[in-house]
Amino acid sequence: MTALAKLRGFREFGPDEMALRNHVFSRWRAVACGYGFSEYDGPPLEPLALYAEKSGDEIAGQLYEFVDRGDRRVALRPEMTPTLARMLGSRGRAMAKPIRWFSIPQLFRYERNQRGRLREHFQLNADIVGEAAVAADAEVLAVAVDAVRALGLGPADFTARVNDRRLVVAVLGALGVPSAAVGGCLEALDKAERTGPAASRQRLEALGLSSAQAEDLLGLAAAGAGSLDDLKRRFADAPEVLATAAPLEEHACLLEAMGLGAYAEFDFTVVRGLAYYTGIVFELFDRAGELRAICGGGRYDGLLGRLGGDPLPAVGFGMGDVVLGELLRERGLAPDGPPSFDFFVIWLEEAQRPLALEACRRLRKAGGSAVCALRPRSMRKHLAMAARSGARRAVVIGPDEAAAGAATVRDLETGEQERVALESLLPGGVARSPAGLANAGTGPESAHGEGDR
Repeated sequence: MTALAKLRGFREFGPDEMALRNHVFSRWRAVACGYGFSEYDGPPLEPLALYAEKSGDEIAGQLYEFVDRGDRRVALRPEMTPTLARMLGSRGRAMAKPIRWFSIPQLFRYERNQRGRLREHFQLNADIVGEAAVAADAEVLAVAVDAVRALGLGPADFTARVNDRRLVVAVLGALGVPSAAVGGCLEALDKAERTGPAASRQRLEALGLSSAQAEDLLGLAAAGAGSLDDLKRRFADAPEVLATAAPLEEHACLLEAMGLGAYAEFDFTVVRGLAYYTGIVFELFDRAGELRAICGGGRYDGLLGRLGGDPLPAVGFGMGDVVLGELLRERGLAPDGPPSFDFFVIWLEEAQRPLALEACRRLRKAGGSAVCALRPRSMRKHLAMAARSGARRAVVIGPDEAAAGAATVRDLETGEQERVALESLLPGGVARSPAGLANAGTGPESAHGEGDR
């Protein structure tokens, strides 16, 4: 029978891959909980209308959608924000504000496979709902930055590019861009870096912009990493532009006060492609600019009301694991493999097996991790297996130990060993007793006269 291959764009997680995934998830959870966020989840299958009406054409064209047996049009979730909005739309009124929720869902989009982008990925989502102050925007970005920092990356490795869609709309107005073309201009700006100047200019002119207007807008995009002060000087005679720059200035001051100012920079081209963003937006990128965005998010004040709930202000982000995993591997920050465990318990003859099983039970009950040998082997083979398995220590219960009610505990890294009473065989006690070894420098092989039989 021909082996069935996995679908393109989907991953398999063996122990090595799971080690990285669990490493990332644990850091994400620790940071989110450290900021007082509570974890939630939602269904992986939702009504198609939840996305088709709320997320814009880009996501709508990437959905895994079908008609189920109940004749309902449904889709695998491509993002989490619409699910969050629907959930809070039905229960948010009774909850204390602001609401701080986070989740780590698996998401699905039918996209062209490329570096940093697959057809499924896991994503950290963190949102603050019920607070309109800029402080909520700054805190959400701080969570995103700290979620990356917790994995060992610093300001030399990544940056947060920040903008405000209200500022971009004000600039478009100051340039005389017709209001009917604003949405298309936002999409063109969002894609400007990928499509290039010529295609972007053609797209802007097709929206009704004059050559001069398109040139002005692309000039701002080309200087996207310039300062906010530069933009303010350029539009010093445009009160709406100056007014919409104020939230970004407050945002920058708050991040500086949090000690995260080195991670954030203004970028006029960051507008986020999703239709529901309404205010400050941001994206995290590697400093080298070699990868796709690590993270993206912003304010989406109108979405809950559009879903039938209270029109609560909201801000949040999504951080995928694919690009982040590549960056960690490039920087040598990914785990080497599956996590090691504490003890490999060895018995030499059938008479010692019950004592070995009891030792494993004691160690696990005390909070340690232990594997018991499944069948008798030579001491040399047992120790080789213990080392390959990733155990930190070997616990040997042979005839001599059994007669004395003891075990020989060997550190598999240093080779040092000691004999301890079986009743005192606890993870903490053994871990805290590296000195005073009874048989230091001699292995269990010589102690028991075991050859490689």
